[in-house]
Amino acid sequence: MRQAARSRAGAAALGALLITVAALVAGGPDARPAEDDPIHKIEHVVMVMQENRSFDHYFGTYPGADGIPMDRNGNPKVCVPDPKAGICWRPYHDPRNRQGGGPHGAGNSKRDVNGGRMNGFIREAQVAPHRCKNRNDPVCSPASALDVMGYHDDRELPNYWEYAREYVLQDRMFAPASSWSLPVHLYMVSAWSARCKHANDPFSCTNALSGPAGPRGSFGSGKKPHFAWTDLTHLLHRAGVSWRYYVFKGREPDCAQDEALSCTPGKQRPGTPSIWNPLPFFDTVKENGQRGNVQSIANFFRAANQGTLPAVSWVIPNDRVSDHPPSKVSAGQAYVTSVVNAVMRSPNWDSTAILLAWDDWGGYYDHAVPPKIDQNGYGIRVPALVISPYAKKGYIDHQTLSFDAYLKFIEDIFLGGQRLDPVTMDRPDPRPSVRENAPELGDLRRAFDFSQEPRPPLILDPHPK
Repeated sequence: MRQAARSRAGAAALGALLITVAALVAGGPDARPAEDDPIHKIEHVVMVMQENRSFDHYFGTYPGADGIPMDRNGNPKVCVPDPKAGICWRPYHDPRNRQGGGPHGAGNSKRDVNGGRMNGFIREAQVAPHRCKNRNDPVCSPASALDVMGYHDDRELPNYWEYAREYVLQDRMFAPASSWSLPVHLYMVSAWSARCKHANDPFSCTNALSGPAGPRGSFGSGKKPHFAWTDLTHLLHRAGVSWRYYVFKGREPDCAQDEALSCTPGKQRPGTPSIWNPLPFFDTVKENGQRGNVQSIANFFRAANQGTLPAVSWVIPNDRVSDHPPSKVSAGQAYVTSVVNAVMRSPNWDSTAILLAWDDWGGYYDHAVPPKIDQNGYGIRVPALVISPYAKKGYIDHQTLSFDAYLKFIEDIFLGGQRLDPVTMDRPDPRPSVRENAPELGDLRRAFDFSQEPRPPLILDPHPK
């Protein structure tokens, strides 16, 4: 045991030395971007992450977008089989404020995609464990499996659609991993999802698409997992770039069991690591003394009002306002609108980019086949918007994107293009690929026109009639 520990320590030290040398040769983490690059008009990036909706579910009928395939009469051409009824169902307009959605684990994603046929959604919802107690809850209804074929439009989502008309809608934003919320949130901060056997030992981390919190710990078990690989905040900290991860206190938006449709949600608060608040479990955050950067969402609104937003922000909802079924669509839209309004009213508005997305598809139908990037993704398509005074007006971005593009954008602005790359980082990291450098990944810069004057804010009513 002692010999094995010494071997691991020696390997880690050697790896760190080699990586540091490579970083120095390559220009490394201290490289700085060109001062005249217009991308530096953006000084604040705010990532607003909602929950569990597919692109077709929210924007499938948006004009000009790659939405639900329609015939010449405007009727959906696609039809998804219902194994229980022996028929198929077409997408339909669902005006309800609450739905049940479907299961959204790694296995569900694979079976929904079904080799590119994109026809497993109803079957997966029918066989999912509901664990329901309240029979009035839509996820408990016998017809709940069919609501995965429903879609909304600007009648239910006037603010989201107004943001699309005024700013940028991205119709090929794929979840970074074909899995559920925890792996996706890990990708959102680190471009990888892994399981680590030992604290402070990145070489003990192995790829984990479904259960990254094990085997030593899991959320809600009382045991703490260790995320020993490198996350983006480590690079930001080394470069002196400010960041905050803002958490809305309340209940978690999802179940710890990735394929369950309902459960008793756990408590969520800044000081409590959870599925949607994983940064406190990263060794880098602890080692850098940065756990205090995980803060209450009240601090976000205060910073926006005072014009003191950090360079990089993540904004995380609670269950009530998350858009996660069965929470109300109207509540999620009101919350997001209040976040966007706060930034637009801020002295920081003229130098900010808001990146709004939903973490995974939530079991809802989407017709676009996810591209294969590596063993982990991409996942099923999700809605995404770019809101900024420099965003192109009414632009639909057809590039292939994932949340890796968010990290790439931040790295280009604040880190001189340094990536979460083991060759150039100052600590060893066994990640299987450098996601930001994937040739299939688009560039977020195309959503902006930095030659235009900053556009004035668009303040919307959080509770539109």
